[in-house]
Amino acid sequence: MKITDIQAIHLRVEDPNIGLFDGSYDDCVIRVETDEGITGIGEVETLADAVQAIVYARPAHCKAWGLRELLLGRDPSNPRGLWDLMYDSTCYVGRRGLMMHAIGGVDIALWDIAGQMRGVPIHELLGGARRDRIEAYGTIYPMAATEAGVKRQVEDAMDRLRLRNVKFAADPWWMDDLDLTHRLLRSAREALGSGRLIVDAALSYKTADEGLMLVPILKDVGVLFLEAPLPLDDVAGHARMAEAGIPLGVGDLGLTHVDEFIEAMDRGGASICQPDITSVGGFTGILKIAEAARQRGKRVITHGYKTNIEIAANLHFLANHHDTELLEYSTSKSPLRWETTEESILVDADGMVAVPKTPGLGVHLNPATIERYRVGQRERACV
Repeated sequence: MKITDIQAIHLRVEDPNIGLFDGSYDDCVIRVETDEGITGIGEVETLADAVQAIVYARPAHCKAWGLRELLLGRDPSNPRGLWDLMYDSTCYVGRRGLMMHAIGGVDIALWDIAGQMRGVPIHELLGGARRDRIEAYGTIYPMAATEAGVKRQVEDAMDRLRLRNVKFAADPWWMDDLDLTHRLLRSAREALGSGRLIVDAALSYKTADEGLMLVPILKDVGVLFLEAPLPLDDVAGHARMAEAGIPLGVGDLGLTHVDEFIEAMDRGGASICQPDITSVGGFTGILKIAEAARQRGKRVITHGYKTNIEIAANLHFLANHHDTELLEYSTSKSPLRWETTEESILVDADGMVAVPKTPGLGVHLNPATIERYRVGQRERACV
């Protein structure tokens, strides 16, 4: 079997909510085709135009390749080997950031192909499923500004989506009235009952001093962990906040390499790594992060605010992962979130999500969605 084409497809929904911190309205889907009719898919949480440029670029020299031309004609059956090839062949312009994003999308598609070739789901290729269902939590953003509104948001997530755990993403206005913020989070806690409550600071705080002002509130309402509290380069600030006794989740908003997560754990006091599988080099990249976390006794709770492609990928990873962890289940209203694949991935009545059991990722692109939301593609640089 040989790779015959790699496509980077830009999908976009023009909607008033596109300005929110919600990547579900703009997506880059990766499709890898083979000469035996097997097609693998992935996606990337990034700028679609940039990934298209990386995929279709002509090589500048032996360490600065475009991914499509690099992989055309190669055997897709060994994703780890092709990951090493992509990483080494782009090191002059990559190693971190956008290049890792692009490699991640392609890597997910290659694992999808490898699973289909062998007739097994990806979690079998990872070493087998330790669990076949994963407990979910729903991310709610933006948060309502009244206690009654917050209660309705939580009840909607629990009743309509059957979630038992929720995460609220912070807005800068949380800091304008800490008493109001406290009441809103307490309302969420009361509506959840015994469910777990998570807060995503979404880089709302510029300094540790700002972030620490929220810690007493988070402790009072029993937050499971605080996600993305500070700019990622402020490693010392993360360490200060970690000393305050709130577990910190780090990495979903910009870390792309295992060494960056190691620094966040070793120097920044991160208790939880939150890699986005599409941004850290796909399955091959996230497995490196998981091993580094295991060696340090730290946790991995994956980020996932895209479509069912990423949810499926996270389910395969979490099924095999050495610890039982929560699955992020986006509640975004974007049609891309729900319609990009033919399959629906739903939460069961007990708050659990079934791990796909069909070969590969277990999801397939919905042609109608691709046709409706595809952005006109520029002429390819590599033909």
